[in-house]
Amino acid sequence: MSSRLPDPSADERDHSDRLLTHLREEVAAHGPMPFAQYMERCLYAPGLGYYSAGKTKFGEAGDFITAPELGGLFARCVVNVAMPVLELLGDEADFLELGGGSGAFAEAALKSMLANATLPRRYLILEPSADLRERQRERLAQALPAEVFARVQWLDRPPEEDWRGVLFANEVIDALPTTRFAMRAGEVYEEYVALDGEGRLMRVDRPADALVSGAVRHVERDTETDFADGYRSEILPQLPYWIQAIAGSLSAGMMLFVDYGYVRREFYLPERTDGTLRAYYRHRAHNDPLYLPGLNDLTASVDFTALAEAGNGAGFGVAGYMPQAQFLIGSGLQEAFEAAYESAADEQARYRLAQEVKKLTMPDEMGERFQAMIFVRDMDVVPLPAELLESDQGDRL
Repeated sequence: MSSRLPDPSADERDHSDRLLTHLREEVAAHGPMPFAQYMERCLYAPGLGYYSAGKTKFGEAGDFITAPELGGLFARCVVNVAMPVLELLGDEADFLELGGGSGAFAEAALKSMLANATLPRRYLILEPSADLRERQRERLAQALPAEVFARVQWLDRPPEEDWRGVLFANEVIDALPTTRFAMRAGEVYEEYVALDGEGRLMRVDRPADALVSGAVRHVERDTETDFADGYRSEILPQLPYWIQAIAGSLSAGMMLFVDYGYVRREFYLPERTDGTLRAYYRHRAHNDPLYLPGLNDLTASVDFTALAEAGNGAGFGVAGYMPQAQFLIGSGLQEAFEAAYESAADEQARYRLAQEVKKLTMPDEMGERFQAMIFVRDMDVVPLPAELLESDQGDRL
Protein backbone atom coordinates (compact mmCIF):
# COMPACT_ATOMS: atom_id res chain seq x y z
CA MET A 1 0.00 0.00 0.00
CA SER A 2 2.63 2.54 1.05
CA SER A 3 4.68 1.79 -2.08
CA ARG A 4 2.20 3.62 -4.31
CA LEU A 5 1.07 6.29 -1.84
CA PRO A 6 3.13 9.26 -0.58
CA ASP A 7 4.97 8.50 2.63
CA PRO A 8 3.58 10.32 5.67
CA SER A 9 5.79 12.72 7.58
CA ALA A 10 7.08 11.75 11.02
CA ASP A 11 4.42 13.98 12.62
CA GLU A 12 1.67 12.45 10.51
CA ARG A 13 2.76 8.92 11.35
CA ASP A 14 2.89 9.82 15.04
CA HIS A 15 -0.63 11.26 14.77
CA SER A 16 -1.92 8.07 13.12
CA ASP A 17 -0.14 5.89 15.67
CA ARG A 18 -1.87 7.72 18.53
CA LEU A 19 -5.30 7.08 17.00
CA LEU A 20 -4.29 3.49 16.29
CA THR A 21 -3.38 3.04 19.95
CA HIS A 22 -6.83 4.28 21.00
CA LEU A 23 -8.51 1.95 18.51
CA ARG A 24 -6.50 -1.06 19.72
CA GLU A 25 -7.30 -0.28 23.34
CA GLU A 26 -11.01 0.06 22.55
CA VAL A 27 -11.14 -3.22 20.63
CA ALA A 28 -9.11 -5.01 23.30
CA ALA A 29 -11.48 -3.78 26.00
CA HIS A 30 -14.82 -4.21 24.25
CA GLY A 31 -14.23 -6.64 21.41
CA PRO A 32 -14.49 -6.10 17.64
CA MET A 33 -16.22 -2.85 16.67
CA PRO A 34 -18.66 -2.46 13.78
CA PHE A 35 -17.00 -0.92 10.74
CA ALA A 36 -19.32 2.11 11.03
CA GLN A 37 -17.98 2.76 14.52
CA TYR A 38 -14.39 2.40 13.28
CA MET A 39 -15.09 4.89 10.47
CA GLU A 40 -16.63 7.31 12.96
CA ARG A 41 -13.50 7.15 15.14
CA CYS A 42 -11.20 7.62 12.12
CA LEU A 43 -13.07 10.69 10.91
CA TYR A 44 -14.35 12.37 14.06
CA ALA A 45 -12.45 11.22 17.18
CA PRO A 46 -11.72 14.45 19.13
CA GLY A 47 -8.26 15.73 18.27
CA LEU A 48 -7.32 12.60 16.34
CA GLY A 49 -9.96 11.98 13.66
CA TYR A 50 -9.44 13.10 10.08
CA TYR A 51 -11.93 15.97 10.33
CA SER A 52 -11.11 16.82 13.95
CA ALA A 53 -7.37 17.43 13.62
CA GLY A 54 -5.45 20.33 12.11
CA LYS A 55 -4.34 18.75 8.83
CA THR A 56 -5.39 20.54 5.62
CA LYS A 57 -8.18 18.53 3.97
CA PHE A 58 -9.44 20.56 1.04
CA GLY A 59 -7.81 21.89 -2.12
CA GLU A 60 -4.47 21.16 -3.76
CA ALA A 61 -2.66 21.03 -0.41
CA GLY A 62 -5.14 18.53 1.05
CA ASP A 63 -6.45 15.13 0.08
CA PHE A 64 -9.34 16.00 -2.24
CA ILE A 65 -11.06 18.92 -3.98
CA THR A 66 -14.76 19.68 -3.60
CA ALA A 67 -16.87 21.71 -6.03
CA PRO A 68 -16.74 24.92 -3.93
CA GLU A 69 -12.93 24.74 -3.91
CA LEU A 70 -12.84 25.10 -7.71
CA GLY A 71 -14.25 28.63 -7.64
CA GLY A 72 -17.46 30.56 -7.09
CA LEU A 73 -19.68 29.25 -9.92
CA PHE A 74 -21.04 26.26 -7.99
CA ALA A 75 -22.15 28.45 -5.06
CA ARG A 76 -23.76 31.00 -7.38
CA CYS A 77 -25.88 28.28 -8.97
CA VAL A 78 -26.99 26.99 -5.56
CA VAL A 79 -27.89 30.55 -4.55
CA ASN A 80 -29.92 30.94 -7.77
CA VAL A 81 -32.07 28.01 -6.60
CA ALA A 82 -32.21 29.10 -2.96
CA MET A 83 -33.04 32.78 -3.53
CA PRO A 84 -36.66 32.37 -4.70
CA VAL A 85 -37.34 30.05 -1.76
CA LEU A 86 -35.86 32.50 0.74
CA GLU A 87 -37.82 35.37 -0.81
CA LEU A 88 -41.07 33.39 -0.72
CA LEU A 89 -40.58 32.48 2.96
CA GLY A 90 -39.91 36.09 3.96
CA ASP A 91 -37.60 37.95 6.33
CA GLU A 92 -37.51 35.14 8.92
CA ALA A 93 -35.95 32.62 6.50
CA ASP A 94 -32.56 31.13 7.34
CA PHE A 95 -29.93 29.27 5.30
CA LEU A 96 -28.30 26.25 6.96
CA GLU A 97 -25.13 24.68 5.55
CA LEU A 98 -24.15 21.25 6.85
CA GLY A 99 -20.40 20.80 7.22
CA GLY A 100 -18.86 24.07 6.05
CA GLY A 101 -15.55 22.59 4.85
CA SER A 102 -12.96 25.28 4.27
CA GLY A 103 -15.59 28.02 4.22
CA ALA A 104 -15.24 28.47 0.44
CA PHE A 105 -18.92 27.78 -0.25
CA ALA A 106 -20.17 30.12 2.50
CA GLU A 107 -17.92 32.91 1.27
CA ALA A 108 -19.04 32.64 -2.36
CA ALA A 109 -22.70 32.09 -1.44
CA LEU A 110 -22.91 35.08 0.91
CA LYS A 111 -21.18 37.35 -1.61
CA SER A 112 -23.69 36.23 -4.25
CA MET A 113 -26.62 36.73 -1.86
CA LEU A 114 -25.34 40.20 -1.01
CA ALA A 115 -25.01 41.09 -4.69
CA ASN A 116 -28.60 39.97 -5.25
CA ALA A 117 -29.92 41.65 -2.08
CA THR A 118 -31.34 38.36 -0.78
CA LEU A 119 -29.41 37.79 2.42
CA PRO A 120 -31.08 35.32 4.80
CA ARG A 121 -31.88 36.34 8.35
CA ARG A 122 -29.09 34.01 9.50
CA TYR A 123 -26.49 31.97 7.67
CA LEU A 124 -26.08 28.92 9.90
CA ILE A 125 -23.19 26.45 9.67
CA LEU A 126 -23.54 23.12 11.44
CA GLU A 127 -19.90 22.15 11.91
CA PRO A 128 -18.85 19.48 14.43
CA SER A 129 -15.12 20.02 13.88
CA ALA A 130 -13.65 22.73 16.12
CA ASP A 131 -10.63 22.96 13.83
CA LEU A 132 -12.70 23.50 10.67
CA ARG A 133 -15.01 25.90 12.48
CA GLU A 134 -12.08 28.14 13.41
CA ARG A 135 -10.75 28.06 9.84
CA GLN A 136 -14.19 29.01 8.52
CA ARG A 137 -14.54 31.82 11.04
CA GLU A 138 -11.16 33.33 10.12
CA ARG A 139 -11.84 33.09 6.39
CA LEU A 140 -15.30 34.61 6.50
CA ALA A 141 -14.32 37.39 8.92
CA GLN A 142 -11.62 38.49 6.47
CA ALA A 143 -13.65 38.03 3.27
CA LEU A 144 -17.06 39.47 4.16
CA PRO A 145 -18.33 42.93 5.12
CA ALA A 146 -18.89 43.13 8.88
CA GLU A 147 -22.66 43.42 8.54
CA VAL A 148 -22.77 40.24 6.44
CA PHE A 149 -20.40 38.31 8.68
CA ALA A 150 -22.65 39.23 11.62
CA ARG A 151 -25.37 37.02 10.11
CA VAL A 152 -23.15 33.91 10.25
CA GLN A 153 -23.67 31.61 13.23
CA TRP A 154 -22.10 28.25 14.02
CA LEU A 155 -24.13 25.43 15.50
CA ASP A 156 -23.07 22.43 17.57
CA ARG A 157 -26.29 20.56 16.80
CA PRO A 158 -29.28 20.90 14.47
CA PRO A 159 -31.81 23.63 15.36
CA GLU A 160 -34.25 22.44 17.99
CA GLU A 161 -36.80 25.19 17.42
CA ASP A 162 -38.90 25.17 14.25
CA TRP A 163 -37.37 27.24 11.46
CA ARG A 164 -38.05 28.11 7.82
CA GLY A 165 -35.56 28.33 5.00
CA VAL A 166 -33.04 26.30 3.02
CA LEU A 167 -30.81 23.45 4.17
CA PHE A 168 -27.80 22.68 1.96
CA ALA A 169 -25.28 19.83 2.16
CA ASN A 170 -22.43 19.21 -0.30
CA GLU A 171 -20.49 15.95 0.14
CA VAL A 172 -21.87 15.28 3.61
CA ILE A 173 -23.76 12.00 3.33
CA ASP A 174 -20.77 10.22 1.79
CA ALA A 175 -18.90 10.92 5.03
CA LEU A 176 -21.56 9.44 7.32
CA PRO A 177 -20.10 6.36 9.06
CA THR A 178 -21.35 3.52 6.92
CA THR A 179 -22.25 -0.07 7.74
CA ARG A 180 -20.53 -2.72 5.64
CA PHE A 181 -22.44 -5.94 5.04
CA ALA A 182 -21.59 -9.26 3.41
CA MET A 183 -23.65 -12.26 2.30
CA ARG A 184 -22.82 -15.80 3.43
CA ALA A 185 -24.99 -18.80 2.55
CA GLY A 186 -27.93 -16.46 2.04
CA GLU A 187 -27.53 -14.81 5.46
CA VAL A 188 -26.58 -11.19 6.17
CA TYR A 189 -23.31 -10.53 7.99
CA GLU A 190 -21.88 -7.24 9.21
CA GLU A 191 -18.24 -6.24 8.86
CA TYR A 192 -16.31 -5.51 12.08
CA VAL A 193 -12.78 -4.34 12.88
CA ALA A 194 -10.83 -6.66 15.17
CA LEU A 195 -7.23 -7.39 16.19
CA ASP A 196 -5.14 -10.24 14.85
CA GLY A 197 -2.70 -12.27 16.94
CA GLU A 198 -0.02 -9.58 16.60
CA GLY A 199 -2.28 -6.66 17.54
CA ARG A 200 -2.85 -5.44 13.99
CA LEU A 201 -6.25 -4.24 12.78
CA MET A 202 -8.17 -6.69 10.63
CA ARG A 203 -11.68 -6.95 9.23
CA VAL A 204 -13.98 -9.80 10.22
CA ASP A 205 -17.65 -10.64 9.60
CA ARG A 206 -20.29 -11.34 12.23
CA PRO A 207 -24.00 -12.17 11.90
CA ALA A 208 -25.90 -8.91 11.36
CA ASP A 209 -28.42 -7.63 13.89
CA ALA A 210 -32.09 -7.10 13.01
CA LEU A 211 -31.61 -3.45 11.96
CA VAL A 212 -28.83 -4.16 9.45
CA SER A 213 -30.37 -7.39 8.22
CA GLY A 214 -33.74 -5.70 7.74
CA ALA A 215 -32.18 -2.84 5.76
CA VAL A 216 -30.39 -5.28 3.45
CA ARG A 217 -33.54 -7.36 2.91
CA HIS A 218 -35.43 -4.15 2.07
CA VAL A 219 -32.91 -3.43 -0.70
CA GLU A 220 -33.30 -6.97 -2.03
CA ARG A 221 -37.08 -6.63 -2.12
CA ASP A 222 -36.96 -3.21 -3.74
CA THR A 223 -34.52 -4.31 -6.46
CA GLU A 224 -36.24 -7.69 -6.85
CA THR A 225 -32.94 -9.52 -6.58
CA ASP A 226 -31.03 -11.60 -4.03
CA PHE A 227 -27.45 -10.70 -3.23
CA ALA A 228 -25.08 -13.51 -4.17
CA ASP A 229 -22.87 -15.22 -1.60
CA GLY A 230 -19.69 -13.23 -1.15
CA TYR A 231 -21.33 -9.95 -2.17
CA ARG A 232 -20.14 -7.06 0.02
CA SER A 233 -21.30 -3.45 0.08
CA GLU A 234 -22.40 -0.52 2.22
CA ILE A 235 -25.75 0.50 3.66
CA LEU A 236 -26.95 3.30 5.95
CA PRO A 237 -29.72 1.90 8.17
CA GLN A 238 -29.44 5.04 10.30
CA LEU A 239 -30.15 7.42 7.38
CA PRO A 240 -33.87 7.95 8.19
CA TYR A 241 -32.97 8.83 11.79
CA TRP A 242 -30.18 11.16 10.63
CA ILE A 243 -32.48 13.03 8.24
CA GLN A 244 -35.08 13.41 10.98
CA ALA A 245 -32.40 14.71 13.35
CA ILE A 246 -30.94 17.31 11.01
CA ALA A 247 -34.13 18.43 9.27
CA GLY A 248 -37.03 17.55 11.55
CA SER A 249 -37.30 21.16 12.74
CA LEU A 250 -37.37 22.59 9.18
CA SER A 251 -41.08 23.35 9.14
CA ALA A 252 -41.19 24.93 5.67
CA GLY A 253 -38.64 25.26 2.91
CA MET A 254 -36.18 23.31 0.82
CA MET A 255 -33.32 20.85 1.30
CA LEU A 256 -30.60 20.40 -1.34
CA PHE A 257 -28.11 17.54 -1.21
CA VAL A 258 -25.22 17.23 -3.67
CA ASP A 259 -23.01 14.17 -3.48
CA TYR A 260 -21.54 11.37 -5.54
CA GLY A 261 -23.66 8.26 -5.81
CA TYR A 262 -26.26 6.31 -7.71
CA VAL A 263 -29.89 5.29 -7.72
CA ARG A 264 -30.32 2.01 -5.84
CA ARG A 265 -30.28 -0.34 -8.83
CA GLU A 266 -26.98 1.15 -9.97
CA PHE A 267 -25.48 1.27 -6.48
CA TYR A 268 -26.03 -2.46 -5.92
CA LEU A 269 -25.04 -3.76 -9.34
CA PRO A 270 -24.21 -7.50 -9.22
CA GLU A 271 -20.69 -6.83 -10.50
CA ARG A 272 -19.96 -4.21 -7.80
CA THR A 273 -19.04 -6.98 -5.37
CA ASP A 274 -17.02 -4.93 -2.89
CA GLY A 275 -19.16 -1.83 -2.61
CA THR A 276 -18.01 1.75 -3.05
CA LEU A 277 -15.89 2.37 0.05
CA ARG A 278 -12.75 4.40 -0.66
CA ALA A 279 -9.96 6.07 1.27
CA TYR A 280 -8.39 9.30 0.01
CA TYR A 281 -4.84 10.32 0.89
CA ARG A 282 -3.20 13.28 -0.85
CA HIS A 283 -5.46 13.09 -3.90
CA ARG A 284 -4.95 9.36 -4.30
CA ALA A 285 -7.78 6.88 -3.83
CA HIS A 286 -7.14 3.43 -2.38
CA ASN A 287 -9.24 0.64 -0.91
CA ASP A 288 -7.59 -0.07 2.46
CA PRO A 289 -9.51 1.79 5.21
CA LEU A 290 -7.18 0.32 7.85
CA TYR A 291 -4.11 2.08 6.40
CA LEU A 292 -2.90 5.08 8.46
CA PRO A 293 -6.14 5.69 10.38
CA GLY A 294 -6.77 9.38 10.96
CA LEU A 295 -4.83 10.49 7.88
CA ASN A 296 -7.31 9.30 5.25
CA ASP A 297 -10.73 10.56 4.30
CA LEU A 298 -13.01 7.50 4.35
CA THR A 299 -16.06 7.75 2.13
CA ALA A 300 -18.76 5.71 0.40
CA SER A 301 -21.10 6.64 -2.44
CA VAL A 302 -24.71 7.61 -1.70
CA ASP A 303 -27.75 5.46 -2.45
CA PHE A 304 -30.04 8.29 -3.60
CA THR A 305 -33.07 6.03 -3.53
CA ALA A 306 -32.43 5.52 0.19
CA LEU A 307 -32.03 9.29 0.59
CA ALA A 308 -35.38 9.85 -1.13
CA GLU A 309 -37.04 7.29 1.15
CA ALA A 310 -35.52 8.94 4.23
CA GLY A 311 -36.66 12.40 3.14
CA ASN A 312 -40.17 11.17 2.41
CA GLY A 313 -40.27 9.48 5.82
CA ALA A 314 -39.33 12.78 7.48
CA GLY A 315 -42.22 14.60 5.81
CA PHE A 316 -40.50 16.04 2.72
CA GLY A 317 -41.29 15.51 -0.94
CA VAL A 318 -38.68 15.03 -3.67
CA ALA A 319 -38.96 18.04 -6.00
CA GLY A 320 -36.03 17.15 -8.24
CA TYR A 321 -33.24 14.65 -8.84
CA MET A 322 -30.58 14.92 -11.55
CA PRO A 323 -26.85 14.71 -12.27
CA GLN A 324 -24.81 17.70 -11.10
CA ALA A 325 -24.22 18.94 -14.65
CA GLN A 326 -27.96 19.19 -15.33
CA PHE A 327 -28.53 20.80 -11.94
CA LEU A 328 -25.93 23.50 -12.58
CA ILE A 329 -27.03 24.18 -16.15
CA GLY A 330 -30.66 24.42 -15.03
CA SER A 331 -29.60 26.76 -12.22
CA GLY A 332 -27.99 29.38 -14.43
CA LEU A 333 -24.42 28.16 -14.86
CA GLN A 334 -24.12 29.69 -18.34
CA GLU A 335 -25.17 33.13 -17.13
CA ALA A 336 -22.91 32.91 -14.05
CA PHE A 337 -19.96 31.88 -16.21
CA GLU A 338 -20.53 34.67 -18.74
CA ALA A 339 -20.76 37.30 -16.01
CA ALA A 340 -17.61 36.05 -14.29
CA TYR A 341 -15.78 35.73 -17.63
CA GLU A 342 -16.67 39.30 -18.58
CA SER A 343 -15.33 40.69 -15.32
CA ALA A 344 -12.24 38.44 -15.13
CA ALA A 345 -9.00 40.32 -14.58
CA ASP A 346 -6.90 38.57 -17.21
CA GLU A 347 -6.57 35.58 -19.53
CA GLN A 348 -5.32 33.37 -16.71
CA ALA A 349 -8.50 34.07 -14.71
CA ARG A 350 -10.65 33.34 -17.76
CA TYR A 351 -8.80 30.05 -18.30
CA ARG A 352 -9.45 29.06 -14.66
CA LEU A 353 -13.15 29.77 -15.14
CA ALA A 354 -13.27 27.56 -18.23
CA GLN A 355 -11.51 24.77 -16.33
CA GLU A 356 -13.93 25.20 -13.44
CA VAL A 357 -16.93 24.68 -15.73
CA LYS A 358 -15.25 21.65 -17.31
CA LYS A 359 -14.62 19.97 -13.95
CA LEU A 360 -18.11 20.74 -12.67
CA THR A 361 -19.97 19.47 -15.72
CA MET A 362 -17.97 16.96 -17.79
CA PRO A 363 -19.18 13.34 -17.40
CA ASP A 364 -15.69 12.05 -16.57
CA GLU A 365 -15.21 14.78 -13.95
CA MET A 366 -18.02 15.78 -11.53
CA GLY A 367 -20.86 16.23 -14.01
CA GLU A 368 -22.27 12.69 -13.97
CA ARG A 369 -20.61 11.19 -10.89
CA PHE A 370 -22.27 13.75 -8.61
CA GLN A 371 -26.03 13.96 -8.20
CA ALA A 372 -28.35 16.64 -6.80
CA MET A 373 -31.54 15.95 -4.87
CA ILE A 374 -34.05 18.65 -3.90
CA PHE A 375 -36.68 18.20 -1.19
CA VAL A 376 -39.46 20.60 -0.21
CA ARG A 377 -41.86 20.80 2.69
CA ASP A 378 -45.01 22.85 3.33
CA MET A 379 -44.67 25.06 0.25
CA ASP A 380 -47.76 25.70 -1.88
CA VAL A 381 -45.54 26.88 -4.70
CA VAL A 382 -42.12 25.37 -5.50
CA PRO A 383 -40.23 28.28 -7.08
CA LEU A 384 -37.63 26.27 -8.97
CA PRO A 385 -36.34 27.33 -12.42
CA ALA A 386 -38.33 25.76 -15.25
CA GLU A 387 -35.16 24.41 -16.88
CA LEU A 388 -34.27 22.70 -13.62
CA LEU A 389 -37.68 21.05 -13.33
CA GLU A 390 -37.39 19.85 -16.95
CA SER A 391 -34.13 18.07 -16.04
CA ASP A 392 -35.75 16.01 -13.28
CA GLN A 393 -34.89 12.31 -13.40
CA GLY A 394 -36.88 11.32 -10.31
CA ASP A 395 -38.50 8.47 -12.23
CA ARG A 396 -35.14 6.66 -12.08
CA LEU A 397 -35.28 6.42 -8.28
